[in-house]
Amino acid sequence: LQPQGSEEAKGFVHAFLKRSMPTMNDDTIQDMLTRKALVLQHYPKKKTKPKRKKTKGFTAKQRRELRLFEIEPEQQKYAIFLPLHELWKQYIRDLCHGLKPDAQPHMIQGKLLKADLHGAIVTVTKSKCPSYVGITGIILQEFKHIFKIITKEDKLKVVPKVNNVFSLEIDGFTSYIYGSKFLLRASERSAKKFKLKGTIDL
Repeated sequence: LQPQGSEEAKGFVHAFLKRSMPTMNDDTIQDMLTRKALVLQHYPKKKTKPKRKKTKGFTAKQRRELRLFEIEPEQQKYAIFLPLHELWKQYIRDLCHGLKPDAQPHMIQGKLLKADLHGAIVTVTKSKCPSYVGITGIILQEFKHIFKIITKEDKLKVVPKVNNVFSLEIDGFTSYIYGSKFLLRASERSAKKFKLKGTIDL
């Protein structure tokens, strides 16, 4: 390196300090140069956090194409899903603290309305379409507008909720579900506030 003159050295130091301390004006830098000791400040660059990409699920069209919710014909057997019904009964007993005889009906009714019904045995007791009345079976799938029910005859029935009344019995307690007031997905029902007043509307 070639030795620099005093003026060049001063210019270099002044430029270096200007870059190192961008918030200082020239007079302040000049004043600091008259001192024997000089403390340089460091201004780190702000790091921008990378945005997290949201994981996208399947669209309704992709789910249909992949047949995610279809039950294969060889699996459409009532006996296969009886263990599921036994699990559901234990789940409801735990949810309702044992379904004791002195339990208040409206409390049990409220819990059943918000409970998961997959595995429950239901019966269509009233319907505007007579062909649905009497259908009894285990609920295999619940969607916003329909129940998929497997009957004792190993037939998979798709029953709409609208215009149908379903009965559900467990340990001697019978609950009625008015399908027209039940148009929710199973995952949405837990946060729904239901009115427990009776209604005759189908």
